Amino acid sequence: MDAARLAALETAALEVEQHVAADGWDAPPRLFALVPTAELLAAEPALAVQLGPADPEALTPVEQEDLPEHDTLDELLAGIGWPEGVLGAALVVERLVLPPEAEAGMPGDEQEALDWLSSHPQRQEVRVAVAVLRDGPRACVLRMRAHEEEVLRGPDLVPALAEALAATLAD
Repeated sequence: MDAARLAALETAALEVEQHVAADGWDAPPRLFALVPTAELLAAEPALAVQLGPADPEALTPVEQEDLPEHDTLDELLAGIGWPEGVLGAALVVERLVLPPEAEAGMPGDEQEALDWLSSHPQRQEVRVAVAVLRDGPRACVLRMRAHEEEVLRGPDLVPALAEALAATLAD
C-alpha cells in the first residue's frame, strides 16, 4: 500500500470525524463519498479557493445528505451504492461500548441488550469514523465522549463496520 495514499485515507477519516464533532454529540449516522481532490478541482475549479492546491493523493469527503429512511445501520448500508467516480466512503456513527470483560453478562435479546448496555456503569460513548477505499485500504478514528481530547487511530478498530461500509463500494 502506497504510504501517501494511506495517509490521505487516514486524513479523510479524521476530517469527517472532526466535521461531525463540530455539531456535538448525540447525532445520527453521517455518510460521505470520498472523491479524488484533483478530479473534483478539475470538474469544479471554483472549489480551489476552499480546498487549496490539490495534493495528487488527497481525498475530499462529500457529505451525503437526506439519507434514506432506515431502522438500523445495517439497513442503511444495505441500500447504499456508489457510482464509479467515488473512490471510497466514510461513515461516522456514535456507539456505546464496554470493555470486553464486561460483555459476558449481556442479554441475548436485542432490546434487553440495549437497555442493559445503556445502564451499564462501565459503558463508554464513542464516535467512530470509518473510511474505506474500493480496493481495500481502511482507516478508523475513535473518540470517547469522556476523553474528547484523545483520538485513537488504526485500520482495524471496528472491522465489522469497515467491512459493511466496504460492501457499499462493491460492484
